[in-house]
Amino acid sequence: MPTLTTAGSNPTELSYSDTQGIGRPVVLIHGWPASQQSWQAISAALQEAGHRVIVYDRRGFGDSGQPAEGYDYDTFAADLDDLLTALDLVDAVLVGFSMGGGEVARYVANYGTARITGAVFVSAITPCLDASLPDNPEGGFTPEAAAGMQAGLRDDPEGFLTGFLTNFHSVPGDGEPRLMVPREQIWAAIEVAKKASLDALVICIGLWLTDFRADLAAMSVPTLVIHGDGDQIVPFPVSGRRMPHFVPDAEVHVISGGPHGVLASHPDEVAAALLVFLA
Repeated sequence: MPTLTTAGSNPTELSYSDTQGIGRPVVLIHGWPASQQSWQAISAALQEAGHRVIVYDRRGFGDSGQPAEGYDYDTFAADLDDLLTALDLVDAVLVGFSMGGGEVARYVANYGTARITGAVFVSAITPCLDASLPDNPEGGFTPEAAAGMQAGLRDDPEGFLTGFLTNFHSVPGDGEPRLMVPREQIWAAIEVAKKASLDALVICIGLWLTDFRADLAAMSVPTLVIHGDGDQIVPFPVSGRRMPHFVPDAEVHVISGGPHGVLASHPDEVAAALLVFLA
């Protein structure tokens, strides 16, 4: 698998895959605590439809480098810009899942839209989850909750990941959450998460509080929002439903019965929605 050495004050190696070809480029950005592997089913569908698909591991995750510094959205956006520049992508569509939606928003705010002609937010943490901000009481997440999660992850990484990834792939049920994927997929997701730097995993939890509302004001390309209405990690009312307020022309596709992890539970519906948007 090829790698790219990023520029800037905190350089690292990014592991990526590129199907190449002449189709419209689609760049897939994974969530927490995953890697580019989480996009396999979607990537296959896009490639079959003729698109050039680029997927990469965020710094600190998967097979990418694990530097001591650079776990912030400006650096993540700079890494993404380095990748798009190195591959000389134009007419590209950025697709961010969960915290990957933050890269999409910050990339557009910092680097503009010269290389991209579309943006997609899947189960994304945008516009702003921080409910402690006076003007954002509907955010649904707090610094205290983030600190508790960070402590739990450091104290018992496997136990924390097991609980988190179970909720990640579940929807509310009668009495207890209902798992929407085979249990084996949870174990596989835990193994992928274990490849990431523990420091990166911990730091990134705090980044879920990032306020992207100003970033979204720069969104001037066609935008699609995909979100499950059963999401227990980033509930639809605090995220996807609010996006058109900040990106007025955004199209919203709600996956009925979809958990946070719709890439695993509803890959066909996610791929179909993307292909309609890309057409």
